[in-house]
Amino acid sequence: MNKYPAIHKAALQLKGATHDYKEEWHADRYFVGDKMFAMRGGNKEGRDILTVKVEPSQGEILRTENPAIIPGYYMNKSHWVSVLLDEEKNEEFLAKLLAHGYEQVLRKLPKYRQREIESV
Repeated sequence: MNKYPAIHKAALQLKGATHDYKEEWHADRYFVGDKMFAMRGGNKEGRDILTVKVEPSQGEILRTENPAIIPGYYMNKSHWVSVLLDEEKNEEFLAKLLAHGYEQVLRKLPKYRQREIESV
């Protein structure tokens, strides 16, 4: 059973989004066009985190404005942020962040893949 059903639902409502569970990481991963845009798992302290792809300047703003947002855990620190889920519980904010990550990945896909996804 998914511990964060609102996150799971918000991610999979995005057109063409898919999900898998990586057992060895204990992580739910979300993809568009076979590219990951978000991952819900934990950090080495055992805290639940949501790691999302972001535009670098947006990531800097988010980290400055919200103490629950840190550089992406085990990811490129300028292109990913991690949200400490025990501190940030606003489901609407998390859904918007997921949508931002999805858009970041979708727009980098080849145009033909974008059209395929958008036509689904």
